[in-house]
Amino acid sequence: MIKSKEDNKFGYISLINGSLIEIKGFRNQIRIHDLVKISKYNILGEVIQIFNDRVVAQCYENTFDLELYEKVINLRTPLSMELAPGLLANIFDGIQRPLKDAFEKSNGKGFLNRGFELTPLSRTKKWYFVPKRKISEDVQGGDVIGTVQETKIIEHRIMVPPNISGVLSFIAEEGEYTIIEEIFRIEQNNIEKSFGMLQKWPITEKRPYQELINPSEPLITGIRVVDLLFPVAKGGAVTVPGGFGTGKTVIQQSIAKWCNADVIVFIGCGERGNEIADVLKEFSEIIDPKSGHSLLERTIIFANTSNMPVSAREASIFSGVTIAEYYRDMGYDVAVLADSTSRWAEALREISGLLEEMPVEEGYPAYLASRLSRFYERAGVVKNIGCDASKKEKISSLTIIGSISPPSGDFSEPVTSTTKRFVQAFWALDSRLAYSKHYPAIDWLSSYSNYPEYLSEWWQKRDLHWHEMDIDWNMCRNQINAILSRENDLKNITQLIGETNLPEEQQLTIFIAKLIRNTFLIQNAFDLIDCYTDTKKLIAFIKLILLLDKEGRDLLKQGFILEDIKELEVISKLRRINYTIPNDEFNKISNLKNELFNEINSLKLIYGALEKR
Repeated sequence: MIKSKEDNKFGYISLINGSLIEIKGFRNQIRIHDLVKISKYNILGEVIQIFNDRVVAQCYENTFDLELYEKVINLRTPLSMELAPGLLANIFDGIQRPLKDAFEKSNGKGFLNRGFELTPLSRTKKWYFVPKRKISEDVQGGDVIGTVQETKIIEHRIMVPPNISGVLSFIAEEGEYTIIEEIFRIEQNNIEKSFGMLQKWPITEKRPYQELINPSEPLITGIRVVDLLFPVAKGGAVTVPGGFGTGKTVIQQSIAKWCNADVIVFIGCGERGNEIADVLKEFSEIIDPKSGHSLLERTIIFANTSNMPVSAREASIFSGVTIAEYYRDMGYDVAVLADSTSRWAEALREISGLLEEMPVEEGYPAYLASRLSRFYERAGVVKNIGCDASKKEKISSLTIIGSISPPSGDFSEPVTSTTKRFVQAFWALDSRLAYSKHYPAIDWLSSYSNYPEYLSEWWQKRDLHWHEMDIDWNMCRNQINAILSRENDLKNITQLIGETNLPEEQQLTIFIAKLIRNTFLIQNAFDLIDCYTDTKKLIAFIKLILLLDKEGRDLLKQGFILEDIKELEVISKLRRINYTIPNDEFNKISNLKNELFNEINSLKLIYGALEKR
């Protein structure tokens, strides 16, 4: 008897192995990444292997109490994100189930029933739509045909879906609509297609763009050690490895609050439940300094804690980056903060073990590198397909900052060493710095960034042009790195003979290096002034320190001693710049520069008078 196509939709469980199930009965119409559903429990799974007589699927929820021969439905579609107004200020799990709605359904008890079904975005909420195109206009994929004010901060731009082009035959009038109501129609080859605000996009497929562009603008984080020594470009990829307690989450939160991206996508992947709860609490209370509104109004959160099923944890990273690409396509600069990719890699390892695949180093699957590459390569500055509402090109960026939690802080472990191949900036967090209360605990000797050559021109346009220090941002970087490196080279000698027995010039190097470490590189994320340093204050701050170094060396050559330099009163004020001078009063640093020269001139006059005697 020949089975119909409808019969091919159904199968049955023939084996259960942890979060993996084996399904028989599907004849055709089954593909890798297709979703399946265990009908009795509403448990979703994804097809990851296809054999001649069976398929293997990983379940996004636990498989407790499942029995053999349970009915399974082939949904014939990959896991896809719903893209429409309502994403911002929302919290989802790894497969885009809204956790706020789920919590309300549980009557505030906080326990989610397995297999709960909720649409990611509301079908009943109405949004005020403003059309931006007219009937009979030619449109193509990516063109903005209307806008919706999604939050007070972000305007949601309704776009023609990719790979669709034709003549606009209908567009809704200005007014309120749900995301599933018809908003526009496009006629293509004498066939009219209808569209609403809602689109769907598979998480395993990158959204298309016209061209990848070299980065040229920094993602300003407000963290001095990052913005000066280890900058990241908009559209860049960064990894932040660090052991327990080194401050990865605080750095992620600080970047989310202060960076100059338009939209933030935060992915809590496999971290402890209390840590994710703290993140949710922090984000709900943080006020966005740019707008004065809640930071959540430009943030989307994916929360997948360590006690949630590993399959959903694996999906969450790609779910988050897919939504980030959608806002990038609108023309926004988007930052994806993934915390942490180690837990995601552990989910890969667990599933690979259940599949009995041949492991490589530390049990990770051989395809760990390709999966990491697939994630980080979705970052970039792009020229998008289509035009904005004023028919201009849309150039925007997607920046990825992924943290890693290497066991015992070992950076040689597979996830950290493999990730370094796919990122251009590496912010290594040092537990020794963290234990000595030096935050952010970014090790200036182990960290690096390959972006400065792309960003130099941007910084040159914003230079303060002090004639006393005619050096640009890149030269400041090089001089600071040189001073810190020389100090590190002198450590062994200092331990043997003591600092006071070194030549005066080397003692000055150590003094300036300490000044850099304890005033410029250290930063209090919870201080009202020190939590964020803008570009003007950063440049003025570091130039003043380098000016002190330059003038100090000149004084040593003229016969002065280091104690004369240390006794300058301006140095005590310099030590307090980070938390006494606000960003909008950076000119006070110029006043300190004048004080420095006045004190040096007074010192020279006094010594000159003494020599005459």
